[in-house]
Amino acid sequence: MGTVIQFDFAKPVVSHDSQQTALAQCFAHHRRIGDDVFWLKENAEFLSIHATAGQKLGAQALSAYEAFYEDVENRLRFFPQYYRFLLSITLDLEALGFEGETGAALCAFAHEARLVDAELSDLQRAEAARLLARGGIGTPDLEGALGARLRRFISHSATFSLPNKKAAYELTHIVFYLSEYGRRDPEIGADAVRSLMFAGTLALIDENADLLAEVCLALRAARQPVPQAWEAWVRAVGLGFEVQPQASAPIDDYHEYLTCNWLAMVSGEASFVQVLTPERMIFRKSHGHHGVLRAVSEHLYQLADRRHEDWQAMRRDLEGRLAQGAYAHLLSAEAAYPEFDRFFAHFARARG
Repeated sequence: MGTVIQFDFAKPVVSHDSQQTALAQCFAHHRRIGDDVFWLKENAEFLSIHATAGQKLGAQALSAYEAFYEDVENRLRFFPQYYRFLLSITLDLEALGFEGETGAALCAFAHEARLVDAELSDLQRAEAARLLARGGIGTPDLEGALGARLRRFISHSATFSLPNKKAAYELTHIVFYLSEYGRRDPEIGADAVRSLMFAGTLALIDENADLLAEVCLALRAARQPVPQAWEAWVRAVGLGFEVQPQASAPIDDYHEYLTCNWLAMVSGEASFVQVLTPERMIFRKSHGHHGVLRAVSEHLYQLADRRHEDWQAMRRDLEGRLAQGAYAHLLSAEAAYPEFDRFFAHFARARG
């Protein structure tokens, strides 16, 4: 029998700069057109995760935004309704390496035009205050009446034991703003920490890596311990993404891809490990989905008066109702949080 010769082909080494350039080109030029609000959203998010993670972008990556930067003052005057996106992108570009003071000029215009007065949401007012402060206009007024309302919201833990993605994302962003994305201690109380733990537990049960990554980041920003099992699960989802050039409409999991990699950057893990190319790319997660949240919710609802807030009692009941993989996933969520019983007492919504 002849000798079998095995060839060990080394994987190509892809530089960090080339990966960031590919992403910048993709988001800036190939997924959306510049006048589309979704272009603003995607690029604001791409740049923000790098800026808040303390990253810099190389010259080639930044060059993808030269035309935007040169025209952004005109855009703000014509599209003042998008001022938060425009300020965020511009200020982040300057933080990431762009030379210029356009961000301060935009903030001055937004202040003089009283664009913040059009906001009805406390969360949006907090974001606007942060953006204007970055441009030298005032300070984030998060310790007065606005801050008190934000802190009251995040301290109502029961809210975050129930499926409500809007409230959960508002929770994480309030912590981001109060902490200036981890640059200072937001001094949140035990109830607010419990809110984050409830939101993270629910996100894990729902297999929502996007939200769970944000909760992990918010806990880090609040200088609180993060369950290792949560970060490991998010890391596995991030590594399992499939990224492919594709000409079809970009309806995909790009935001989840960004948040998973944002957490990886902040925690010192490898980020953006897939092969990336400077063209339209589609980001799809390949992590399996057990449908645990829906299955558990439907079963609890059908129990009606027999529903109980005692997790140990309901756990035995659920064991025979869920598929093996789904039940194992639920138990992993229990194991990751020592106060799971307390979470479930709210989640069950049993009649007193």
